[in-house]
Amino acid sequence: MIRYSLICDSAHSFEGWFSASADFDQQVQSGFLTCPTCGSSAITKGLMAPSVTTARKKEERQHVAMDVARQEMIVKLKEAVEAIKANAEDVGERFPEEARKIHYGEADARGIIGQASLSEVRELVEEGIEVAPLPVLPEDAN
Repeated sequence: MIRYSLICDSAHSFEGWFSASADFDQQVQSGFLTCPTCGSSAITKGLMAPSVTTARKKEERQHVAMDVARQEMIVKLKEAVEAIKANAEDVGERFPEEARKIHYGEADARGIIGQASLSEVRELVEEGIEVAPLPVLPEDAN
C-alpha cells in the first residue's frame, strides 16, 4: 500500500491509501477521488517525506525491544530467585552434606540453598541428587 498526502484545488489536505501509483492516477482521471471536505475532484499529490527504513534504524528498534524484553526477563528472574530464597533454608557451605542427607532420607525434605564447588556439584549429580544454580543478577534490574 502507498500512502499519499493529497490536496484539492481549495487547499484542503487529506490522505489517501492506494495499492499502486497507477491506482491514484486512475481514480483522479475517473473523478472517483474527491476531497472529503469540499467534494472537489481536482486532486493532486502533496509533498511527502518518504519513510525509509535503514538497516541502522531497524537495528536500533530491535535493540530497544530487546532491552525492554531483557529488563522484563531480569525482573522476573529476580522475583523467582527471591521466592526460592524466601522458601528455602540457607545452609551455606554445608549444602553438599545437607543435600545428601535429604536425598538419602537422613533429614527432613525441605528446600535448601547454599554453596558448593564445581566438583561437589558434579558428585551430587552423579549420585542422582538434583541441584541447580541460582543466577547472579544485576542489582539495578528493578
